[in-house]
Amino acid sequence: MYASCLDTATPAEEDRLTDRLRRVMYGYLPIEQYGLIGNLHTAALIGMDGSIDYMCWPEFDSPSVFCRILDKNKGGYFSITPVDPETTPRQQYLPFSNVLSTKFLREDNVGMVSDFMHRPRPTSRNHKHMLPWLVRTVEVIHGEMTFDLECFPAFDYARAEHTLEIRRTPSCDEASMASATSSAENSIFQSVFLHWDPQLETSTSYVGSEHAVFTPQKIQHSEGLGVTSNAADRAAQTAVYQMDLRFVGGSMRCKSCPFVKLVPTDGPTGLGPGVKSRFTLREGQRIFFILRTSPSVGVDELRAAGASEKKVREYLAKYDPPVSMKSVEELLEDTLLYWMSWIRGCTYSGRWMENVERSALILKLLTYEPTGAVVAAATFSLPEAIGDAGRNWDYRFTWVRDSAFTMYAFMRLGLTHEAKAYMQFVEKLCADKNPDGSLQIMYSLRGGREIPELILPHLEGYRGCAPVRIGNGAVDHLQLDIYGELLDAVYLYNKFSQPLSYDEWVNIRALVDYVCDTYDRPDMGIWEVRGMKQNFTYSKVLCWVAIDRGLRLVDKRAFPCSNRQRWRTIRDRIYEEVMEKAWNSKLEMFSQSYENTEILDAAVLAMPLMFFCDGNDPRFIKTMRRIMLPPQDGGLTANNLVFRYNAVKTDDGLSGEEGTFSMCTFWMAEALSRASKADVTFLYKAQVIIDEMITHGNHVGLFSEEIDKTGKHLGNFPQAFTHIALISAAFNIDRALRARRS
Repeated sequence: MYASCLDTATPAEEDRLTDRLRRVMYGYLPIEQYGLIGNLHTAALIGMDGSIDYMCWPEFDSPSVFCRILDKNKGGYFSITPVDPETTPRQQYLPFSNVLSTKFLREDNVGMVSDFMHRPRPTSRNHKHMLPWLVRTVEVIHGEMTFDLECFPAFDYARAEHTLEIRRTPSCDEASMASATSSAENSIFQSVFLHWDPQLETSTSYVGSEHAVFTPQKIQHSEGLGVTSNAADRAAQTAVYQMDLRFVGGSMRCKSCPFVKLVPTDGPTGLGPGVKSRFTLREGQRIFFILRTSPSVGVDELRAAGASEKKVREYLAKYDPPVSMKSVEELLEDTLLYWMSWIRGCTYSGRWMENVERSALILKLLTYEPTGAVVAAATFSLPEAIGDAGRNWDYRFTWVRDSAFTMYAFMRLGLTHEAKAYMQFVEKLCADKNPDGSLQIMYSLRGGREIPELILPHLEGYRGCAPVRIGNGAVDHLQLDIYGELLDAVYLYNKFSQPLSYDEWVNIRALVDYVCDTYDRPDMGIWEVRGMKQNFTYSKVLCWVAIDRGLRLVDKRAFPCSNRQRWRTIRDRIYEEVMEKAWNSKLEMFSQSYENTEILDAAVLAMPLMFFCDGNDPRFIKTMRRIMLPPQDGGLTANNLVFRYNAVKTDDGLSGEEGTFSMCTFWMAEALSRASKADVTFLYKAQVIIDEMITHGNHVGLFSEEIDKTGKHLGNFPQAFTHIALISAAFNIDRALRARRS
């Protein structure tokens, strides 16, 4: 039925049908119909229908407050949606920012919901620190529109019950609904939005007289995230706080303010109590809704710690300022200017500038400001395949590999501050290595080692794709490639950002020594297979990279290294070994591992990207050509999209198939550009692939981990790896094009 409806629909009708039928037919939006906002501490996914279906609070790895994307009944959500089902949604980021705007269009009416989390700017008049607030702005640009607001949180991954109380907002009385006249010079409506006219003589505004307070039950769990010896992790990963929802409204073109009343409502099946509100806005009217941790939480913590009343007052002045239209407007202005000034530092100016800048902004959103760590993705347990394959993982942690690649991407774009912050994080990790001198493959955002994996059986999973996992059981995997990615990033950091200190060199030297001692061990590989350990080709290549970059640093900086000759010997031994044991002369390709010489793996596309071999090397070109064949002919490419490996033929410890791997498709494009000296048509093919791949990004330029055969997004979203690969491919294809023209 759903397919037949869309088959005969016009594009505009299709948008409306998708919005109207998604909950009737599936209960879920397609993954690609979400945008992301955040504040460098946490993030939220907002659907094209105006619903926040995913948010962990207050940190990336804290328990979820909204996760309808993982259970349509129990997950919780915060939606602001037009009552009229015939509106057509359009979503975009405001230019050069991570402020998300969702418009709802009809012939005679246009409404808009804008979402952001506050980011301060150094020159802010009033807010030099970050206010951890989620702010939703609702306004009508043309005509009149009626909206439904529904806020139904589901605290602690929908495990904790909560109570709801409607409280009177301090300093508000019935008179606050009356008009408040001010001069145009001081008008709070001198807005960044062009449809607000700062020349109007008067404006009216009010603070909502009531606000909703959600108080969750605190549950002590005996297993899973937060059951850790790391106090900082324990606090963040078990944070279940009281939250409140309040609002301010105003008008420029009307004498009256919009009327809003929060109505307590029993939740739908599987949800606790929440609030609803139906309100109508006319052109020129606007409402700000603010969801935040109740300031009383911080006050209680301060008093429990023995803080003085002066400290309590200072805390309230800082984190519970008086709310008004003017103050919230300033928060929006601060946030826009923060993102605009940050992206201004990007030095890329090639043909894919818009896509590269959006990817940089998303990578910045995925950065955890307190430590400089980078989360692999903002979400957990979005499936890599629809069905019961079980390929659902929690990516809200920092992988050494992903973070190193992110550091590389930032440096390529001239954004060196983030690279410095991550190097400080790496220095802390190196100071707390494992007893054998190794690093873990992943850490918590605060550098914690314990990330216990737990299945949440009460959540059905996205489109019924269970299990829903939090934590990650791969934390104790041996993946030797991480040292190559890290050392490559460190080498580039020394070259393009800041020279390494002696203490940093001592840590790096110890890591290279560890690689020399362990390079010949089988591991779990870059794809974190849950099958048997193997001698993966990519892992061996990256061990070579780790030692090679160590030697380059010795030569460039004359750093002391008594093991220099041993490093050279082992580096050369690895190279010869890969050429002998990973090369299948019969199929003329580099194989996935020494054990499985007939299995192809797209990870080997990174060989020339890491300068293990030249892109024009005959062996590499033959391998690349084989990867470009369709799966039925022994390759890994379908419709110019690349699978990471053949999931049916490969023993990865899991069942079922998966989608094409977005990062590998960008790697293919970059590898083709590096091989273009051997065949100029490769450069044209590289442009075709990157251009086609960019069309698979969603409406605001975001990419998930995988894409299925129909173009639907799969896996956690948005994924840092994919955006890193886009930046690298764009940078290097641009460079190849310039070289060809010259």
